[in-house]
Amino acid sequence: MSGVNRIPEGGRLTPAKTVRFTFDGDIYTGLEGDTLASALLANGVHLMGRSFKYHRPRGVLGAGPEEPNALMSIGRDRSRRQPNVRATVQEIFDGMTAESQNRWPSLGFDVGAINDVLSPFFAAGFYYKTFMWPKAAWQKLYEPVIRSAAGLGVSPDEPDPDRYANRYVHCDVLIIGGGVSGLSAALAAAGTGAHVILCDEQAHMGGALAYESCVSINGQPGFNWAGQTAAELAAMDNVRVLTRTTAFGYYAQNFVALAERVSDHLAEPDPDQPRERLWQVRAKKVVIAAGAIERHMVFANNDRPGIMLSSAARMYLNHYGVAVGTKVGVYTANDSAYEAAFDLHSDGVSIEAIVDCRDNPGEGLLSKAADLGIDVMTGHSVTDTKGARRISSMTVERNGGGGARAIAVDALIMSAGWTPSVHMYSQSRGKVVWDAESERFLPGENVQDCVSVGACNGTDELQASIDEAVDAGLQAAKAVGAKRSSRPKIKGKGGVDWSGGMAGSGAGAGPDTTVKAFVDFQNDVTAKDIRLAVREGMHSIEHVKRFTTTGMASDQGKTSNIHGLAIAAETLGKPVPEVGLTTFRAPYTPVTFGTIVNHGRGKLFDPTRCTPMHGWEEAHGAVFEDVGQWKRAWYYPRRGEDMHAAVNRECRTVRQTAGLFDASTLGKIEVVGPDAAKFLDLMYTNGWQKLKPGRCKYGIMLREDGFIYDDGVVARLAEDRFHVTTTTGGAPRVLNHMEDYLQTEFPDLDVWLTSTSEQWAVIAVQGPKAREIIAPLVEDIDLSNEAMPHMSAREGRICGVPTRLFRVSFTGEAGYEVNVPADYGQSVWEAIWARAEPLGACAYGTETMHVLRAEKGFIIVGQDTDGTVTPQDAGLSWAIAKSKPDFVGIRGLMRPDLAAEGRKQLVGLKTKNSGIVLEEGAQIVADPNEPVPMTMLGHVTSSYWSTNCGHSIAMALIANGRERMGETLYVPMPDRTIEVTVTGTVFFDEKGERVNG
Repeated sequence: MSGVNRIPEGGRLTPAKTVRFTFDGDIYTGLEGDTLASALLANGVHLMGRSFKYHRPRGVLGAGPEEPNALMSIGRDRSRRQPNVRATVQEIFDGMTAESQNRWPSLGFDVGAINDVLSPFFAAGFYYKTFMWPKAAWQKLYEPVIRSAAGLGVSPDEPDPDRYANRYVHCDVLIIGGGVSGLSAALAAAGTGAHVILCDEQAHMGGALAYESCVSINGQPGFNWAGQTAAELAAMDNVRVLTRTTAFGYYAQNFVALAERVSDHLAEPDPDQPRERLWQVRAKKVVIAAGAIERHMVFANNDRPGIMLSSAARMYLNHYGVAVGTKVGVYTANDSAYEAAFDLHSDGVSIEAIVDCRDNPGEGLLSKAADLGIDVMTGHSVTDTKGARRISSMTVERNGGGGARAIAVDALIMSAGWTPSVHMYSQSRGKVVWDAESERFLPGENVQDCVSVGACNGTDELQASIDEAVDAGLQAAKAVGAKRSSRPKIKGKGGVDWSGGMAGSGAGAGPDTTVKAFVDFQNDVTAKDIRLAVREGMHSIEHVKRFTTTGMASDQGKTSNIHGLAIAAETLGKPVPEVGLTTFRAPYTPVTFGTIVNHGRGKLFDPTRCTPMHGWEEAHGAVFEDVGQWKRAWYYPRRGEDMHAAVNRECRTVRQTAGLFDASTLGKIEVVGPDAAKFLDLMYTNGWQKLKPGRCKYGIMLREDGFIYDDGVVARLAEDRFHVTTTTGGAPRVLNHMEDYLQTEFPDLDVWLTSTSEQWAVIAVQGPKAREIIAPLVEDIDLSNEAMPHMSAREGRICGVPTRLFRVSFTGEAGYEVNVPADYGQSVWEAIWARAEPLGACAYGTETMHVLRAEKGFIIVGQDTDGTVTPQDAGLSWAIAKSKPDFVGIRGLMRPDLAAEGRKQLVGLKTKNSGIVLEEGAQIVADPNEPVPMTMLGHVTSSYWSTNCGHSIAMALIANGRERMGETLYVPMPDRTIEVTVTGTVFFDEKGERVNG
């Protein structure tokens, strides 16, 4: 048996299964199943860390996720180190190395402890007052010092060698929490045949049953029943039981994120298994059985090592077989601490005194304590403690003062009552309500399909919790359509009344402003800090929180928030609910970056999307550029060509012969339904109801404010079917934009939207010989100008493959866009290339595409627009249907400021020196000699060298641009000023004759 504080035959761990680990370089032995906290306590180690601000000695406070003090750096080797791990949830394993944090040079001697002596200078809000003057000192003095002191742990400096997994799952009922309520709800729901997921953050199911010694269920000890029930559930085909799994975020539409610790407890993890797994669960119904969190008592020097929650002492004793001390004091405002005292006493631990700040504790407790020979001091408070690295005594006084008495102890356990864990309920956007009778916040009306049961719902009595949970499980299963209904028989006995008010909040702190009575342990927030914040004018708890930092540590105020609220309310002389409540945010407990990022690191940090023709393009020497997540062929250099030479050749070839362009990245959305045309009428500025099947139209989409959002060609394939194209980067947001309006503004329309961007490979064949290239390959489609004019769409076959063939052009040349199923993209491309290459055609990339479209004055949304450009500004007034009464953005266009003089308008620019290519983004002025700051008229949006025009070309947004035609303006650059002439936006084939072939 390991550990000087192990109780012989105590706890549930197996003495023969020992584990060796190190803490701050010293070797210790624990038992398999120990947490780091229980193993250290078993070895007599109470000092486990230092506080953040004052560097005070700290020991373990809790036994679970509420722990604010015992944060460790845990590792296997140099690259496998994780800071800020709670010692109360980290299970030990052979070879584990643990180090304390926030101390130097050692935990026993920390020079940072000087801050405790200087604490009068570090009162709440001192940083808001201290670091404001002088301003020049911030970057040179304050910021470096603050940054060096910030943080609790040290981040690893090696790449993370572990891998992480991710699962998306759906279920009928998700149950959060595996205590008696969660298990009861799971049994009820699972018995109906519903698909159930049950998760709990501990290594075992049972919750508080792990330490409750006076509870029996169905005639057996509570924890035994929990283990048997969990095994029974795990054996069911319709149930998934997840231990070591924390529900950390509750999002819209019953989407709950779970973090599973798969191998953090193993000495030799399976290399094929992930370290952690992220479960993204979409549940039809959620049952929240998250239990309650015990609060500490607030009194002077309540933070010494050896002072902990009474529930933690019971857990270490009854589950791990570890006594937290030999002479234990008890300070309470709640009946549950008595049970801890009785359990410790029965295992031979001396209870020096039970100090109860109440005058009348629960029925039968005083008589039982008397029978056991335990001194109970009702109507008294602990007002101070002594000790350095561990508590050595507590000072007890009668309430109201007088009769001070020092009692020697080596541990002090405390309980100020229990706070229902409403975090998950609150994250679901539910509003908690204040229950005046029990003085606590409880779940109110449910916003999502969820229900809270048991202690987190304020249900204290054991059988009442069981019945409530069973009802919730059955009702949840019935609501999702489960047919079978068999109510499980669960009878519980024992337990204590967990209810209790706010008696422990500051009761022993007193008005003395020099007393350090800690409310938030991790951030060193005291009762006097909260009272100071109120005196400074912070009358909302959210303001108090930010002024003092209470509840802002990694534990998110699980033990401290209610105390802070009560002290603020007392100081203000207001009821607690009038002061407000802080926000419960995700994550419930800290989650590693590895779990969240998952596979998204290295090459997968920004996933790369490749078109079906990528392999061919790569083999033919394409240089690629990143466009969103896509790899797109930028240009195809031949031997001896740089980018400019390659682009010039490609531009000439397309205009003179033809070119092939991979346009597969265009967004593609199928709009289908009887009301499809009516829907597009509302989403675009153009009219669509009169567009005949087999025809295409260029469309402009606006935001509600009237500014251009996206554009693209839309083809009508049938009366009830449209093929909509979007910009490459706009595909996701356009689909979201459409879905948003369809669901919220136009739900009466009979329309379905489907993204088909990945389903179609698109090959653009552009140039005078485009028809000649594809004609022999096309079946069932007449390509003549008469049968298929510009802006037509046909369905047929090419190379024996189904195709949607559009006669459209983004170059101004005769052109076709060949849409084929993505699986056939490369084979069809190769067939077309086999026709095109002998005719002198080329493959061209995005840079050439940009030049060719700019020669024709075609805009690119996001480049020639900037979110403040209307169709009129871009010269696209013709695309606004004059007869339509309504479309998204029509009211925005009616704003006077969008038609006012002086708006920037899209125009063309030619440089006086035709060889100079302007820089995109360069500013434009009217007077180059104007002193700085100069009056900027606009900026260059697109600029290229055009080999087809024989000079540079550019487009720009310029104030009153269309009224400045022929005017000379200037582009000031660092080394020179460039003269430009304002022109129209079309630089090549102004009459547009070439598009017809």
